[in-house]
Amino acid sequence: MDFSLSPRAADLLARVRAFVETEIDPVEEQIHQHIKAQRESGGDNWTPHPLIRELQAKARAQGLWNLFLPAEHAGSYAADFGTDGGEGLTNTDYAPLAEAMGASFVAPLIFNSNAPDTGNMEVLLRYGTADQRSQWLEPLLRGEIRSAFCMTEPEVASSDATTMAATAVVDGDEVLINGRKWFSTGLGNPDCKILVFMGLTNPDADRHSRHTMVLVPRDSPGVTVDRMLTTMGYYDEPLGHGEVSFDNVRVPVGNILLGEGRAFEIAQGRLGPGRVHHCMRAIGLAEHALDLACARALSRKAFGKPIASLGGNRERIADARIAINRSRLLVLHAAWLLDQGLSREAISAVSEIKVEVPRMALDVIDMAIQLHGGAGMTDDFPLAAAYVGARSLRLADGPDEVHRNVIAKIELGKHQ
Repeated sequence: MDFSLSPRAADLLARVRAFVETEIDPVEEQIHQHIKAQRESGGDNWTPHPLIRELQAKARAQGLWNLFLPAEHAGSYAADFGTDGGEGLTNTDYAPLAEAMGASFVAPLIFNSNAPDTGNMEVLLRYGTADQRSQWLEPLLRGEIRSAFCMTEPEVASSDATTMAATAVVDGDEVLINGRKWFSTGLGNPDCKILVFMGLTNPDADRHSRHTMVLVPRDSPGVTVDRMLTTMGYYDEPLGHGEVSFDNVRVPVGNILLGEGRAFEIAQGRLGPGRVHHCMRAIGLAEHALDLACARALSRKAFGKPIASLGGNRERIADARIAINRSRLLVLHAAWLLDQGLSREAISAVSEIKVEVPRMALDVIDMAIQLHGGAGMTDDFPLAAAYVGARSLRLADGPDEVHRNVIAKIELGKHQ
């Protein structure tokens, strides 16, 4: 196997890094301070700062737009909607781009390569009808609207997705939708216009054929965002995570994705590449934390020495470098396997990175916080928010326990 970048991907990576360094880094703190000030004053902390739109326009003009588009499904969309080179990327080529974006909280949004929109756009690319693509995919690709994915529910253990109780029942030429979802990322943004809803359609079918995915316009009668949720005190503006109720919501039967009872089939196609994206962004976050840790350790002195020379901190920094590099190789391996096809080995590899990478990122960020002392716990540095993001990733797209079970099942199967 070969993890070296193609010439096109190497060029894109250099340009993405340069864009982050020259365009995003100088203004990111200004964007965050604006959100914070709006929140504290009771103002509008959800509408994206105008700088985000300006940077999105620059990124698209430079062809650094919708870089997540997969090679095998991009078709004409990459050429029509701004991706440099006019075609999509393999998972292996996209992985380092996701890492470069992950070092910044706003970079994925600026490159139109942020979750959950990337996953929802991939769903529409893979499974959407021509009408669904025209109505929802193309505005998403242009960055004109945002989306949310409504799967997790507050009343059930959503780590077992077959327990979802919210319903999507076909009633003539309509789908009747009822239930409550939460941690639906993207709901806070006023540009969120479409929700991908997963609900129970046939309780008597096989457990993996009971649920259906349906496209629900955000402004449909009966859709109510009950509240925006914090994650350990953070609202994650301008996207956020919402709790949303569906009360006798009706949408056309043509809004069903792929077909009745095929939600799990869609979910498996959606989540594999998405987990690679999540993990590579987390590696970018860990790299940024390590950079901050090294700068702090060299610039501050205690007991007459640089902090880097005290208390085993050199060893901790070395261990962080080893852990990041190890995790990166695991993710590239998973990406390469996905590029070869969705084999059991690829499924196991994706679950392996989903367990390993967030834990690694947490360890590195925690070390960086420790080297910053009390300052590391404040919003003066991005480390506290980074820690929350990495901790959330141990639950998002399946908790550690579920992924460990997948790995063990595949491993034990080799001996049965």
